[in-house]
Amino acid sequence: MTTTAVADLLVVGAGVAGLTAAVAAADAGLTVTVLFKPSAGGAPSTSTAYAQGGIAVVDPSDPEDSIDRHVADTVGAGGPLVDVVATRSILADGPAAVDRLISWGAAFDRRPDGRLKRTREGGHTVSRIIHAGGDATGAEVQRALTAAAKTRPTLTARPAQAYALLADGDRVVGVRTAEGDAFGRTVLLATGGAGHLFSSTTNPLGATGDGIALAEAAGADVRELEFVQFHPTMLYTPGARGRRPLISEAVRGEGAHLVDANGDAVMDGVHPMGDLAPRDVVARAVTDAMERTAAPCVYLDATMIPDVADRFPTVTEAVRAAGLDPQTDLIPVVPGAHYLCGGVVTDLHGATGVPGLYAAGEVARTGLHGANRLASNSLLEALVMGLRVATAAQAAPALPGGPVREIAPPHARAERDALQDAMTRSCGVRRTVDGLAGLTALLADPAFVADAPAVSSRDREDAVLTAVARRMAGQALARQESVTEVVEVRP
Repeated sequence: MTTTAVADLLVVGAGVAGLTAAVAAADAGLTVTVLFKPSAGGAPSTSTAYAQGGIAVVDPSDPEDSIDRHVADTVGAGGPLVDVVATRSILADGPAAVDRLISWGAAFDRRPDGRLKRTREGGHTVSRIIHAGGDATGAEVQRALTAAAKTRPTLTARPAQAYALLADGDRVVGVRTAEGDAFGRTVLLATGGAGHLFSSTTNPLGATGDGIALAEAAGADVRELEFVQFHPTMLYTPGARGRRPLISEAVRGEGAHLVDANGDAVMDGVHPMGDLAPRDVVARAVTDAMERTAAPCVYLDATMIPDVADRFPTVTEAVRAAGLDPQTDLIPVVPGAHYLCGGVVTDLHGATGVPGLYAAGEVARTGLHGANRLASNSLLEALVMGLRVATAAQAAPALPGGPVREIAPPHARAERDALQDAMTRSCGVRRTVDGLAGLTALLADPAFVADAPAVSSRDREDAVLTAVARRMAGQALARQESVTEVVEVRP
């Protein structure tokens, strides 16, 4: 096993949060090591690259918008669990964070006068979402950050799956991978979410909850995992499992609407914002419509958008691959596991309660998302928090220099397909006390969860998924109320 030199900042994950921290830290003169799970083609496996939605950010010159209004929309979607102080702090730093990203080479769609083009998505009361390539914002952000990282001489990146943390006393000082140990004065977990706890998800294969399990094993506070956001419009394909294409919410922002198998409008009488209601509301309405009609899906009608192929090239490509044309055909959709609103609790600088350990992006819980993330707030949060971690890393002390110990999650694991089916059935859009109680019992059953050493990377991922599933099911069972009712926030 090899050991790398100590970096000033060690980043696990190469999506928007991880690479923003890495590039900003390198620009500040720090040495940076980035470890990432590779996709089949060798590039980092990140949710960022698949993000069709945009970045929710206030235009300071728009008299119709303000940070206070953005905060109110955020709380309206996420309910009373949204930390208003943290939310205002993160959203207020949004415009400067986007400017920083643009200075690193990110190109966003612009109006003829050169100003950033903005649109609406669910839960937003004004048009404040910026996009790139229509519905390819995440791909552009990933491209720009990857390109910027490659030009920083003090930044190195390599594929590796972190399966344990390394600690010196009570301080985290590195990670252990199959390829060797890596050390850093500051260790940042930017590993994304855990969408593959469920049978169908919009997340890439690497989203298996690694950072959550690692941080919890080290003693970090992990909170509100029960709040999984199910995107209401994932492309439906009979019998499909694993990652499925997302049909961006921005399609509804441009006028598309949901209809059930009988052709009736799904959102009529459900919410004042109709098809642009918060995602949890729309996902439940879609589920209700499927149950009411005994149909396996509902449909998104985008035929009224005259330039749908130009406006949404990523969506159009996915729909055409399924043998349909969004300009003339209804698009079959179902809710799919999309985003983890809870996670590793951090302060407003990304620090966990464990010395030396930071978290940013979907793996973290800052208090911004509450019980239901407002559309397109995630990329903004990742940008802002990535920059803040880079600043915090500049003040990190030298490593103690003592002996290190390994901190790894439990190795017991369930078979993945069976785990995903159980989670989808009992911890999905529809949850009951009996269902969750049965799920927690199943996850404690040695006949379902094998207590065997993890040998392969797949074994380790399955063990992580099982550990996160146990925590999520337990927190969901303990949560006895709905907390996404509208809450008024006054400036």
